[in-house]
Order: sequence, then structure tokens, then C-alpha cells
Amino acid sequence: MFHRSGAATNGEPRDSTETESAGFCVTVHVSEGIATGHGQAGAEIGRLALNEKKIVAEIRRGLEEACNRARISAREKAAFLQRFGSRAGSLIGGAFEPRAAIRDEVAAVYKQDPRTLNPEDLKRVTLDASREVKGLGHHIAFSAVAATSELRHELFISSEGSLISQAFAFSQGDVYVVAQSGEGHQESYDTIGQQRGFESIAEGWREELLANPSLSTFAVGLAKEAQELAAAPVLKPPEHEVTVVTDPHFNALVAHEIVGHPCEADRALKMEAAYAGRSWLLRTIDDNEIGNAVGSSLLSAVSDPTLYGYGHYRYDHEGTPGKRVTHIDRGIFRGFINSRGTAAALGVEPNGSARSAEVYQVPLIRMSNTFFLPGETPPEKIIGEVEHGYYVCGNQVPSIAESRENFRISARRVYEIDNGRIGRLYRSGSVMADSKRFFMNVDAVGNDLALIAIPNCGKGQPMQVKRMSNGGPTLRSRARLGGAG
Repeated sequence: MFHRSGAATNGEPRDSTETESAGFCVTVHVSEGIATGHGQAGAEIGRLALNEKKIVAEIRRGLEEACNRARISAREKAAFLQRFGSRAGSLIGGAFEPRAAIRDEVAAVYKQDPRTLNPEDLKRVTLDASREVKGLGHHIAFSAVAATSELRHELFISSEGSLISQAFAFSQGDVYVVAQSGEGHQESYDTIGQQRGFESIAEGWREELLANPSLSTFAVGLAKEAQELAAAPVLKPPEHEVTVVTDPHFNALVAHEIVGHPCEADRALKMEAAYAGRSWLLRTIDDNEIGNAVGSSLLSAVSDPTLYGYGHYRYDHEGTPGKRVTHIDRGIFRGFINSRGTAAALGVEPNGSARSAEVYQVPLIRMSNTFFLPGETPPEKIIGEVEHGYYVCGNQVPSIAESRENFRISARRVYEIDNGRIGRLYRSGSVMADSKRFFMNVDAVGNDLALIAIPNCGKGQPMQVKRMSNGGPTLRSRARLGGAG
């Protein structure tokens, strides 16, 4: 992996970094009768990757370590099954079905190789954006602008005969702004990102679903919004449930937290219950929402790594081709994203969703591009039909129940809707709702599907951070409004 970044604060240059690293991971599966053990070993190896003799020796050492762990795991499971019989039935199986070998090579997409990008060009882009933000005036109390260009090359080899080479170019811009006025202050932050070369950030990029302006335009727009919000009144929450129209940016966090994470099969199977919670979509194997209505007939949601968003990939880290997975089909819950192991536990086919943040880490089940599907109604018509309600735009902080069965998500902007017209702007607002009730009350879906780059989805212990896209069209439902805290 090659990584280069730069930053500027309050119109002044700050630290820039450049790193190059390499790593490996070996995973072994061993069967002992009806029990299967899994073992893994990996390490960051740096410049050892350039020495054939040393890297082969290091991989051989990792193979032996992973194999020993898998054997121990299989023996312990077998002994546990012998001791407890049917009460330990969940340990039975775990072996993977054999599959055909895959040979493929996937190239990164860029105009300019990130490794040849002039560091001064990257720093200049962040500095120019930071100076434009500072030039907006004294109401900007603080600003920080950062940019990243990255190239990853992954090689997957399996004893089934697969040999898959995948390369990824990532470019990202991050902006944080604090604005103040006599009325108060506003902190705003957001990200733009593409799986392309740095030209997509320096010059902007027009993708069908995942579009972004240049970093300077993006930073100035966010700063102007923060200035406007700092002068706006704080939302006084209505006493009762109200009609809310939520924009694609707000819905990105709803899709992420209420659909994406609960649809990860390892979470649903309670492998994360101790530290990250469970899923409102699966209480037990026999008591779950599969085939049940969890939303109105207008609502559908999918995960699709084949779509060219920030979460795009061709194959996961088990060598399984990624494919579109339907979670909600016209209100009916259909299923989870999975690994080979969780697919076997659920009795379904693997769908290519096991990925690690670093090559030497354990693959976890991760979202890719997870979003609500669009409808046919223009967003202005959805708003125009509201006699009185609120238009909720942008997302900031989620506060989610343990199983994601209810949520509170703060917005960047909340506008009052009066007789179909957008009215006064408020800050410090949030949407509070029971997840299923919110989905069941969706009575309008826009035709304005958009994806938002999510740069920092954390999962696991130790924490793994992945990039992905989330989003949706404009939605209309009912919910309680609260403050942003």
C-alpha cells in the first residue's frame, strides 16, 4: 500500500505524510470429524516483501502458525462436542463447500498513478482550499482541510486454485469548520472520496451516483453553510411526532446504521454482541425478520459492491465474487451480507462480503455500497405535498440502540416546511424514531438517489476502519424531532 497525504489549518500548511508498506496473511481451515477449526497468522513485513528468500520464509512461518492454531481449534471443538453432545450443536460443521478456481486481474482506475503524484501538488490543493475558507471572514473561527491519495494492490491465492490480483486507487478530501456568530457556533465536517486518482479531488468528479466538486469548492460550501447555521436559531423540538422529509445525505447514515450494520451476518449471529451489539433483524435462527415486512411497500435497500462507489470491489478477502444483496424488497426483509462461514451457518450461498482493513487482519463482514433504492417522485413534489413538517438535511452524529431497533441521528440542517414550501432554517436538530415504525411510515420515495463517501466505518476488536458508500433518495416518513445532543 502506498499512501500520501497533506493538510492545512486556518490558511497555513501543516504536516504531510508519505508511507509505503506491505503485509501478508495466511488462513487455514482444518477438519477433525464433524468439527472444523480455523487459524490465521499475518504480519506487516515492510521491505521484506522485496526479498524473495525472506518473504517465502516468513510466509512459511505464518502458514505453520496458522495451521497449528486451526488444529488446536478443531481438537477443542471436537472435545467440546464429545463432552456436551447436542447442547454444543452450534460447533458442528463450519467446513467450506469446494468451489471453482478463479483467475482474474483488476486494475486501479486513475489518470495519474498516485505514486507519481507530486507531493507539492497535493499540499497546494489543501492549502488553496484552506485559504479560501479563511478568506470568508472572521466568523470562521477554525478550519482544517486534508487530502489523501492512495494505491493498494492485493493478491489472493488459495489452495482451491484461485489467483486474484486487485488494485485500488483511493482519493479523499476532508474538511472541518467551526463558525461563530452572536447567536452561537456551528461545527461542521464532511468528506468527499472516489476510487480514482487525485484528479477527482483536485478538479472534481461527476459520477452518476457519487459526485463531488473540487476540494476548494467543497470546503467553501461547507464553511458558508456553517456560517449560516451559526446565525440560525436552535431547533425547539415539537411535542409530538411530525412529518419529516430526509435528504440523501441524512439517509446515508440511516442506511449505514439501521440497514448496513444489522445486515452483517456476524453481527446478526451475535459474534459482536459483547462489544458492538446485535441485530434487530435476527433474534435467533428461528425468530427473525426474514420474509417479514419491516417497511412500507415503497422501501427497498441493497448492498452492491459491483457499483462503482467508494465501497466498490470485485472480490472479497476470501476470494468470493461480490454481488448485489437485497436486504429489503418493497418492505420485506430478505437477507444478510455474509462470509463463507456465516453463509454455511445460515444455510445460504456466500455473497462476497468478508473483508479486512489490513491484509494481516481477520476478515470481518463489511458493508460495501449500502443504500435505499430510488422511487419515481421528484423531491420537490414530496416536499410540496407536506402541509406542515420538517426537511432534514445532512448527518452528523448517530446514537443507536444496541440492536439498532431505534435511533437518534443528528442533522446538519433542519428546515420548517409550511404549506409545501421550505421555510426557516434551524440548527442542532435530530430525528428520533423506532426503526421499524420509521420504515413502515415511509409514504414517498424520491428519484434523486445519491451515494455519500463514508471514510471511517469502524468494526471489530482491535478496530478495523473501512471506506464505503451509503445513501439513498429523499424519503418521507414520520418521527420525533429532538436536539442534536
